[in-house]
Formats: sequence, structure tokens, C-alpha cells
Amino acid sequence: MEVKIQTGEITTTAAEAVVLFHFEGDVNLLHATATVNTITGSIVSRVIEAGDFRGEHLENMILFTKGSAPIERILLIGLGKKENFTAQTLREAMAQALKTLRDRRQPRAVLPIPFDPEFPLDMEESAETCVLGGILGLYQFTELLTRDREKIKDFHLLTIVSGRKTKPLARGVDRAKAVAAGIHLARDLVTLPSNQATPAFLAKRARDVAAQAGMGFKLIREPEAKKLGMGAFLAVAQGSEEPGLIAVMDYQPSKKKSPPVILVGKGITFDSGGISIKPAKDMDKMKHDMAGSAAVIGTMQTIAALSLPVRVVAIIPFTENLPSGKAYKPGDVIRSLSGLTIEVINTDAEGRMILADALTYAGRYKPQAIIDLATLTGACIVALGDNVAGLFSNDDQLQTRLQAAAEESGERVWPLPLWDSYLESMKSDVADLKNVDGRKAGAITAAIFLKQFVPQSTPWAHLDIAGCAWEDKGSALVPKGASGMGVHLLVRLLQSWKPLDEGHK
Repeated sequence: MEVKIQTGEITTTAAEAVVLFHFEGDVNLLHATATVNTITGSIVSRVIEAGDFRGEHLENMILFTKGSAPIERILLIGLGKKENFTAQTLREAMAQALKTLRDRRQPRAVLPIPFDPEFPLDMEESAETCVLGGILGLYQFTELLTRDREKIKDFHLLTIVSGRKTKPLARGVDRAKAVAAGIHLARDLVTLPSNQATPAFLAKRARDVAAQAGMGFKLIREPEAKKLGMGAFLAVAQGSEEPGLIAVMDYQPSKKKSPPVILVGKGITFDSGGISIKPAKDMDKMKHDMAGSAAVIGTMQTIAALSLPVRVVAIIPFTENLPSGKAYKPGDVIRSLSGLTIEVINTDAEGRMILADALTYAGRYKPQAIIDLATLTGACIVALGDNVAGLFSNDDQLQTRLQAAAEESGERVWPLPLWDSYLESMKSDVADLKNVDGRKAGAITAAIFLKQFVPQSTPWAHLDIAGCAWEDKGSALVPKGASGMGVHLLVRLLQSWKPLDEGHK
């Protein structure tokens, strides 16, 4: 979708469609809506007064002006009750608006900003929120379709019309485009089938993103991983014919090397469960077990595009988890990079194995903080459902910041405990740790396992995105399929990043 900014008045702007908003139960129209209402013979106020349009969230109606204005049609869309309004409300409404127009083969529209002097968001925030919502809602993955491509519907142009200064609008639009591009990249990578999105393919995409942004890049191949002592990562990788790889991206906004924030993304490009093989039902969805890595790559692209002033390093282990004559087995004992030994109880608990070595390796950078993202446990879905990520942290301040970023981005998280008492059930009779316990508190015990490999005294947070990495039904902002969960949240966190207070645990 192309976005243009045009100076002028909506009353004299010729357009095939205009997008207008209304709060549910509000007796007054927003200023932009009232302006269009006046020049079209009160068409908007009449349908509201008649009760044909209430303004409920995502409710929409197309009105034809019949030549009463330069605008041919009005798409009226509800924002719900004003007291419940958030930026996410507006993102969703704009996504629904542009999808409605696209599906009616109406590929162009105008949007007047500001909406109203008293609107909860200013001009810049309104532009960023609307453009981001619109682009995310319009997402389609059509790369692999060969038939009926001419039937694919698209939306081409959104023109923002304003009678005021356009520089704030341009800033908001540019930010929205950068964030949307990162989320779209993550969605694309997750959607690709695992026979294409192999460890080598994804590592190359990470390299390409790094090269385009001028980042440092390093690729750890299996021989080097073996020399380093990354036994946990290599144990998972040994079952596949595809070599395991660890990509390291280093975004340094200044010549002075400072302690980085480290992002770690789980990159299991296909998870069969290994020897502890999964049931056949829904195994096709295990191509998205690398959604954490995709979110990290998308975030790295975005922070570079936004020129954020904080150094960020991404550590992304890529491998498949497959059964074979070489695959690791239940009962095996593996020595990790940290030196801790792990008794393998279930080879389907492979994500925590590769993350263990990645978290240990992160300590070599003496980081300000480490944040990992992983489709780690089905137990997290049982606990929180499909649309919320589990949040675990050893640092109160980092947890609070992530919760604030989640509110701003609309990507929901919920904190779960990391009490030491949970570690008792992870102790092994023959090694330092088991890689899995029973069914109870599965998301928590997985996080407790990871915590053992976090460098001492380093602020750390783990996001279990198992439920929200993939959308089964589709929603306003997330069409059915990959969500790109984590990109917007991390970008929001890093946009306002400040060093964490020492001793704030």
C-alpha cells in the first residue's frame, strides 16, 4: 500500500472513498466526520439518528453521496465507546476499513487527519496508528499461488489529507511503514513452508537484513559450535540432514561499543518432536516453531530503519528437530555450553535445549539485558489462551517495561512466576537438570529451565509466544496465519530504552 500526504481541505478533495470514524453513543460527530456530513446533506447523522449505525467497534457502513460532494462514497467505521478507546482500537478499526474497501474492489481512499481537536491521539500518533493498522490488516501471503492470481484483491493508495503542517504526519507514517515492514517480514518467514525456510535459508535472510542495514553479522556453523561446547544445540541438530546454524546480528548505532540488549529467538524450522514424535494431527503447523527467530529478525530490520540509538545483538539458533538414526534420544545426557549437564526426558522439549546454549553465549557480550522469544510450550496456551504471551523475568523493571510496551503495541503479555521451588521438579538423578518435568506448570518449569542458563545477575525476560504466533481464525489486524507477534512489542520497548537501574530485581 502506498501512502501519500496531501495538504488541503476534505471538503474540496475529490476521492472515490473517505474513511470516517464515530464513537459509539456519542451525540457529537468527530470534527472531520461532521465536516463531511455537512457537505453531503447530513447523510452520516441521518443513519446514526435512525439507529442504522451505532458506532460499535469495527461496525462499518458504506454510504454513497450521489454527487452531493467531490467524495463518491463514505466508509463509516465504529470506534466503540470513547472510554474504552486505545491506540489498538484505532489500529483495528483502520485495518477493518481498508480490508472492507479492498474486498469491494475499491483500492483507493482518503483519510482526513486530525479527526477532532479533542481526539485522544495527536496528529502524528493518529497517522502512525492508522497507517500501521491499515498495512497490517491488508497483509496477504500470495507468493506461492500460481492459479487465479488475477483474482487477488489489493488496496493500492491511502491519501492522508490535512489542512495543517504535514511534517508530524510524515514522521508518523515513516515509523508505521518501518514497523509494518518488520512485522510483514516476520509473517512471511513464518508462513513459508519448512522445505523452503530451512536453517540455511533463514540464516541467509538474517545475513541479508544485516547487510542492508550495515550491521555486523556472524554465522556459527556446527564445527565452531562443537569447539565452543554447544552440546545442547548440537544434540537437537544432529537428527537432521540440514546443518544447524547460529546467526548473530550486531546493530551498533555508534562507533563506541556499548553493552547491548540481546534478543534471542527460537529457530526450530520444523519440529516433528524428534524421537518423542508428535501426533500427525496439526504437525504441519510445526513449520512455525521458528516464529521467535522471525520476530527477532523483523525487529532487527525495524530498529535499523528507525535508527534507534541503542546497541542490539540478536542471537538466533536455527535447526530442525527430526527423528533419525543420529537423533538424540530420551535418556541421553548432554553437556551444555554452560557446563551444566542435561538429562533428556523428552526430545520434543528441544526449544529449551537450543535456547540454553544461546542464552549462555549471550553472556559473552556482558549485556544490559537479554530477552528471548520462543514458541516454547503448549502449556502456555492452556494457561493463557491463544492471544497472550507468557512473560517471565528475573528483573522487575524489565518486566514492567515489557508490560508497558505490550500495552502500547497491543501485543498482550501476562506475567507468570519464576519461584525457585519449581526448580526441584527439574532436578535429575543422573545429571544437573532434566529437560522436562510432568504436565504440571509446564510453561513455568520450561522458563525455570532457561533461567539456569542466564548469565548471573543479568536482567532477563522470556516470552512464550506459543499461542499468539499463529492466528487460526483471523482478526482485524492479523489475517489467518502468522501474526508476527513480538516485533511491535520489542520495537516499542527499544524505542524508549534506558539502562536498567542496577540492583532493581
